[in-house]
Amino acid sequence: MAGTVNKVILIGHTGDEVKMKYFEGGNCIGRFPLATNEEYMNRNTGERVSNTEWHNCVVRNKAAEVCEKYLKKGDKVYIEGRIKNRQWTGEDGQQRYTTEIQVQEFTFLTPKGENTSAPAQPQAQRAAQPQASQQQPAQNNPAPPVASTSEDDDDLPF
Repeated sequence: MAGTVNKVILIGHTGDEVKMKYFEGGNCIGRFPLATNEEYMNRNTGERVSNTEWHNCVVRNKAAEVCEKYLKKGDKVYIEGRIKNRQWTGEDGQQRYTTEIQVQEFTFLTPKGENTSAPAQPQAQRAAQPQASQQQPAQNNPAPPVASTSEDDDDLPF
């Protein structure tokens, strides 16, 4: 392979609101932490182990404004981006290092209007609710029964 690739794909939950910083000229940067979880069974003890990894996400300009408006703490989000290491000198004169995810694309996975602090409703119940309300009018006006003929049965391939 002739080139190199720096690509990160994450699906996780935001750990805080998006913090914005605005610059002269109208540019801006939004930063937020993203948590990804790993769960496995410890072979020796048989207990379930859960590890959380935190990622510092950075999004720029218009995308940052969209994230600030719609992303809330605890929301689930899909992120594509690249890893970027930065270093700077802290107020105490020490060299500091950080690894960030420079977000290039994102998709909000938490349904609009869903409160993440409320208890989660099982997926089957959420999916069944809209269908049930749509079926109500159909029950009031049932469709006429369709007569089956023996010719229809003969056309079956089995």
